[in-house]
Amino acid sequence: MAMSSETTGTASRVSEARDVRMQADARGVPASIMMPRLMLIVTTLCLVLFGLVMVFSASTVQQIASGSSILSSVGKQAVWVLAGALGAYGLARFVPYQVWEGRWSNVVWVGACLLLLAVAAFGTEIYGAKRWLYIGGMSMQPSEFAKIAFVLMAAKMMQKLDEGTLRGGHLVAFIIIVFMIPIAVLLKTQSDLGTTLIILLGVIAVLWLAEIPLALIVGGVALVGVLGVLAIALGGFRSARIQVWLNPWNDGSDGFGTGFQIIRSMYAFASGGLTGVGLGYSHEKYLYLPMADSDFIFSVVGEELGLLGCVALIVLFLLFLFAGLAIAHKAPDMFGRTLAGGMTVMLVGQAFLNMSCACGLLPTTGKPLPFVSSGGSSMLASMIMVGYILSVSFGSNTLTTYEKRRNDLRVVSAKPARESQPTRRRVQKDPADIGGVSWDSFSSRRRTNTGSDLPLASGRSTNGRSSESSTSSGSRRRRS
Repeated sequence: MAMSSETTGTASRVSEARDVRMQADARGVPASIMMPRLMLIVTTLCLVLFGLVMVFSASTVQQIASGSSILSSVGKQAVWVLAGALGAYGLARFVPYQVWEGRWSNVVWVGACLLLLAVAAFGTEIYGAKRWLYIGGMSMQPSEFAKIAFVLMAAKMMQKLDEGTLRGGHLVAFIIIVFMIPIAVLLKTQSDLGTTLIILLGVIAVLWLAEIPLALIVGGVALVGVLGVLAIALGGFRSARIQVWLNPWNDGSDGFGTGFQIIRSMYAFASGGLTGVGLGYSHEKYLYLPMADSDFIFSVVGEELGLLGCVALIVLFLLFLFAGLAIAHKAPDMFGRTLAGGMTVMLVGQAFLNMSCACGLLPTTGKPLPFVSSGGSSMLASMIMVGYILSVSFGSNTLTTYEKRRNDLRVVSAKPARESQPTRRRVQKDPADIGGVSWDSFSSRRRTNTGSDLPLASGRSTNGRSSESSTSSGSRRRRS
């Protein structure tokens, strides 16, 4: 019964949202809503096109070495871009974001958890990490889609808190079941600290946008930081990764072991300088820099386009962040604000995490650069998140208070006279009637008294003589 009432309430809110959106779209979209929407679309398009160019440049040598076509990698990436764009358009235009307040967010969360368990049971280990699942000859990384589920559930939790329907023990159980247990499974089975950090960043953004007290947020971040330090200290490979990050040349193999990748990345940035060596002329992509077209594609950007190219890419992500937060600010409710803001911060946070790892500012996490790195799962998940953000933008074009009052007005029209009053027979008067006396009766009396017809208005009598002659003859008879 509770689920049925929740579903009915969500369906009514979705129907009402559709009606309000149609009424609001009829009167136009305000600039405060349209400008962030266009900025988000344009920046996403620029990032995707930039990524296709860089994937082609960074993957050509590797494709030639493997005997494949030089267009193989960029062709697959273009297919994923097209699929993601269609999915984002469908979410933005045809699925109101209020749908995800109800059971559909639970469906997404359950699906993500099942995929994580499937990876633990049937996953394939690549580069020492078991994070990929092969389905029908195609590989996918379920943790990329799990990020979407966690932000959806965090936004739903904030909406229920705002409505007062989730309190006390239910809130604690919700946090343990929805967040803590799946994240623990993710860390245990996949050792994916990078995805865990990105999920926590998105959840923290949701809490911040929901105006949770800053002391609670800081306390939660401190607790997560302490647990992270303990995990690194207890985990041998993470501790070794930290040591390599601090000094890549002291990796036990004079820089040719685990520190090789970050060293070659630094060489790429050093070779690029201010303007770069030129698009397509990277030296490190000649099988020196591992994962040149995915995890370390930012290093190829720095080598070929230099500092200016890196700054341009960073500016695009900052514009994306500004547009997404502006859309979140204009959202009409708590769920829309936290959903759009959380996914925006998650995407941009992952981008800066990847760029920081490539520059050596943070330990290597193996997370791709959104919209730019090659990889179907990353591209598809990133485009889906853009679809969610745009869905909030399209749902934000609501009517103002005055427009709602105007649309709620009902004009009560009076009944027609023939319905409200007895029907009266109207007598059609002849235009020739004078003072209520008909022309025929008046003429007959006139003929009786004078023996002649009354003159017409045109000066002619009925017998054809002029009125003037008749009058003069009558005067002569009286004088005689």
